[in-house]
Amino acid sequence: MASTSASSSSTSAPASSSGPLLATGDWTKSLIQLAKTAELKKHALTLQLHTAHILSAHAALEQKNKAIQDLKEQKNKLESERQRLLSCLREVNEDRDKADIQEATLNKEVNELQHKIKSISEGEYAAAKQDVDRLRQELGQPPLPSLQTTLEEKSAEYLKALRLQAEAANAATGTKRSGDELGSDGQPVKRPRGRPKGSKNTKPKAKPASTPGAVASTAPPT
Repeated sequence: MASTSASSSSTSAPASSSGPLLATGDWTKSLIQLAKTAELKKHALTLQLHTAHILSAHAALEQKNKAIQDLKEQKNKLESERQRLLSCLREVNEDRDKADIQEATLNKEVNELQHKIKSISEGEYAAAKQDVDRLRQELGQPPLPSLQTTLEEKSAEYLKALRLQAEAANAATGTKRSGDELGSDGQPVKRPRGRPKGSKNTKPKAKPASTPGAVASTAPPT
C-alpha cells in the first residue's frame, strides 16, 4: 500500500514539471506599456515634423505679409507722387493754354497796330508831312526828318535807357558791368573764352613820336 502511493507520487512529479510556463505578476502590463510608449514616440516624432513644417510655413507667411505691406506702402508713395506729378502736369498744361491764348491775343494786337501804322503813315501822315515840308521849304527851313529816322532815334533812346537801368542795377548789386559789355539791344554780351586782355604775353605797341607839325595840325583854329 505504501509502495503504491510512493510510486504514484514519483510518477506525478515529472508530469507536472514538463507542462508550459506561464508569466505571472505585471509582465503583461509592462509589455503593453512598452508598446504604447514606442507608438507614442513614433507619433510624437511625426507631430514634431509637422510642427516644424507649420512653423517654417508660418515664418515664410510672415515674411510674405511683411513684403506685401512694404509693397503697399511703396505703392501708396508712388501713387502720391503720381498724383503730384499729374497735378503739376495739369498746371503746366493750364499755364501753356493761357500762354497760347495770350500769344494769340498779342499777335492779333500786333497785327492791328502794324496795320494801323501802315494806314496812317501811308495816308494822313504822308499828306500832312508833305504839306509841312512844302511850307517849311517856302519859309526857307529844312524839311522834317523822315518817319524811319524818327523811329530809329526813339529806338536808340529806348535802348540807352535800358542800358542805364542795367548799369544802375549792377552798381547796386556790386556787379557793375562796363558799357562795352552791353549790346545794342541793352542786353549784356558774353565775352568769348580765351586769353584775357592785358596778359603778360602781349607786348605793348610802340607809340609813334609826335612831331611838332602833327601837333600844330591837330590844334583847333583860333
